[in-house]
Amino acid sequence: MYLLFLVIIPIAILAFLLLPTFGKKRTTLWTSDFNDSGPFVFPKGFLWGAASASQHVESQQPSDWTAFELDAIKNGRTDTDPRPGYAIPSHINSLDKYSEEVRTKKTNYDEVFDQDFQLAEDMGHNSHRFSISWERLFPREDMTDPDPAGIKFYQDILDSLKRHNLKPLVSFFHFSSPQWLWEERNGKKGWERDDALRHFGHFARTILENYGTQVENWCTLNEPMTYIVNGYVDGVFPPLEKRSIPDIAPVMKKLLEAHALVYKLVHGHGKLNNMQHMVGIAKHTRAFEPMRNWAPLDRVSAAAVEQSFLWDFIDAIHTGVLRITNTDYEEVIPGLEGTQDYIGINYYGRFYVKSNIMNVAKPAIVFHDKSDPTEIKSDLDWAVYPHGFYNILTQTHRKYSLPIYVLENGMADSDMEDTRRQKFMVTHLREVWNAINHGGADIRSYMHWSFIDNFEWAEGFTAQFGIIKTDYENNFARIPKPSSKLYTQIIQNNGISQELWDKYSKKN
Repeated sequence: MYLLFLVIIPIAILAFLLLPTFGKKRTTLWTSDFNDSGPFVFPKGFLWGAASASQHVESQQPSDWTAFELDAIKNGRTDTDPRPGYAIPSHINSLDKYSEEVRTKKTNYDEVFDQDFQLAEDMGHNSHRFSISWERLFPREDMTDPDPAGIKFYQDILDSLKRHNLKPLVSFFHFSSPQWLWEERNGKKGWERDDALRHFGHFARTILENYGTQVENWCTLNEPMTYIVNGYVDGVFPPLEKRSIPDIAPVMKKLLEAHALVYKLVHGHGKLNNMQHMVGIAKHTRAFEPMRNWAPLDRVSAAAVEQSFLWDFIDAIHTGVLRITNTDYEEVIPGLEGTQDYIGINYYGRFYVKSNIMNVAKPAIVFHDKSDPTEIKSDLDWAVYPHGFYNILTQTHRKYSLPIYVLENGMADSDMEDTRRQKFMVTHLREVWNAINHGGADIRSYMHWSFIDNFEWAEGFTAQFGIIKTDYENNFARIPKPSSKLYTQIIQNNGISQELWDKYSKKN
């Protein structure tokens, strides 16, 4: 025992002395401590808007997600974890509490999208992000030509956006895929099928042939690591699997190949049509910080989690080499290097990382700090942390030196007065301004998540992110929340006034 102490004590002293020099550090800041005076004006031509995804707002199409939703209802898998924000694998939160009409129509967007875009125009928006449903264009695997009704549907959307002076930002893949893609071929399903890229390429070519001259900004993949972690590690998204980290490599590789393929198709189309397209991905980001600054393993774990979840995928596109943190996996992916014209950032707050000495490889991810009574959190218990947004944006700029489009930023707040969302909006937009003016970042858009309350994956209809309420019990009526009026004021001024900053910047 004495010899053990002789070993442990020097290591502990050394760790304490070196603590400031390694790993991530948890900060006490809530917003960045710059002392500028308003107004905080954004660059000319800045894109202001909101975002959606097909599976969130459109009527159910024959996708893997629709199959999951129908199965959850059929087999009564609609319970949820008592802790907000935690999903039970293979369940969709309270889906049975909503009528079949709501579950089928989602937000009734198919019938009223023109009215939605009119509302967005009236609110001052000049852009809108949405995704095109692969399964809507190709509901069957044997189809060579797309469904004409699907083609018309998205043309009608683009025509409506043009009428309402909203610039389209279009995503090819936002989590859902055709159900037929999950039929086994040669022992493989989904993205791992040998023919997956051929099918996805055909889908992308179809989009470009029909809409390519009407869109400049393209997102190939939305939040690929969120898709992989939730679908292949935690089992809360289709395909509902639980793999180890090394075993997700085939999916990461295939998604990177899919991105590179579509990048080249878009730019090939642009060259033929004398258009300058912008192509990138949308990356889900969080500020991962140690639960305990004094715990060296928390700090090291936070840095590792950040690298693996935030940067591994974008680093692979940047370098052409996929390296998975804390594994020996390394593979060159031909044709991948440099296939991004911008970095899309989705930011949702701070998660804390708490290490476990008994299982170093699996630190706990904690949504908020229960010991801090002043911490603001969303309905999903996600800690609101504007300063982390500045850090993510400036780090992205330093790492890649590319334009940045903020493609999602928002919070779940079911209160119709949505005072937390208003505070969230002003403080996070100030951090975007800070990143431009103090961090030198070239940031070109802010897409709030989301425009209307909608279907939110494993949370079903319970998580309400919209600046517009969707009244599911009153024919899907749209009811603007105070945050929508605040956003209009910001857009009209192309920035945040000192008065707004003084009103909303205080944490409490």
